[in-house]
Amino acid sequence: MKKICVFSDGINNKEPQMTKAMIIEPHNFESPDKTISAEKTFGIRWHGEIPAFSSKTEHVPDIDPDYYFEPDVTRALLAGFVHNRRVMVQGYHGTGKSTHIEQIAARLNWPCVRVNLDSHISRSDLIGRDIISLKDGKQITHFQEGILPWALGRPIALVFDEYDAGRPDVMFVIQRILEAQGKLTLLDQNKVLTPHPYFRIFATANTIGLGDSTGIYHGTQPINQGQMDRWNIVVNLGYLQKEIENKIISSRVKNLSAKQKELIPAMIAMANLTREGFMNGDISTVMSPRTVINWAENMVIFDDVHTAFKLTFLNKCDESERHVIAEYYQRCFNKSLVEL
Repeated sequence: MKKICVFSDGINNKEPQMTKAMIIEPHNFESPDKTISAEKTFGIRWHGEIPAFSSKTEHVPDIDPDYYFEPDVTRALLAGFVHNRRVMVQGYHGTGKSTHIEQIAARLNWPCVRVNLDSHISRSDLIGRDIISLKDGKQITHFQEGILPWALGRPIALVFDEYDAGRPDVMFVIQRILEAQGKLTLLDQNKVLTPHPYFRIFATANTIGLGDSTGIYHGTQPINQGQMDRWNIVVNLGYLQKEIENKIISSRVKNLSAKQKELIPAMIAMANLTREGFMNGDISTVMSPRTVINWAENMVIFDDVHTAFKLTFLNKCDESERHVIAEYYQRCFNKSLVEL
């Protein structure tokens, strides 16, 4: 139940009064109640056991049994969960930055909430706002907390996606809680919130906080270096090795025929060529692991790898760059795109 404290701002009781209600949300001070082995769960070496929750709540992500945990990134993220380090994961789009955090949280039964820092996220979305409602003929103003106060008082892993696309006024709201024992001050409520002992904070970004000089990621901007300095760990997540990507695609797309499975190495080789071309500035569209999985799924649907490629990737490419894509495709499949 919510506890509502009402304070009268009026003097004349005969007239409708404007009152202010402060809603105090009950917090569940749950703590991890078991430990798990990092080697058995994630396939990495780790000193000591990993704290985890026994029960799963509505905010715990679903487990992907076929997910691959990149060792260095996994160790960095586990440092965030175990030692309350602020961890930022940087990398190109489609590398699975946010999913990596979610899948670790899923195996720890750690509640995880993602917030996309697009240009429409405002300070009031994060902090909260006063809302006016009628109760017993009186205007009641009560404070509706935003995502930060809500998450701060709970054992939740809060993930800020597209961190380098956030508005400057929003970013300064986040800056205070990035400190180890960062408390959040609600000025209009005269309250100082202390983080739950198992509140955790992560971020993902395409750039490293210095802006985007390539023009690939429109809307990103430089991050205040004082804020970047508050991130204890910054780790890079790149694209998968071809052997691992092959294994993931084969396990993810269940109904591939034997002949179609033989095409997966060529599909991954094609994807790697687009990634190299993307990093070198030759093309502006890249095939992520997600794209290759979609390509394989469409290959099953249309029973043709070339038609699936056209519908999955080629039609997304700029006309001026298709000759480069055609060259890549010729090298991998010995087939001209003109024939498609």
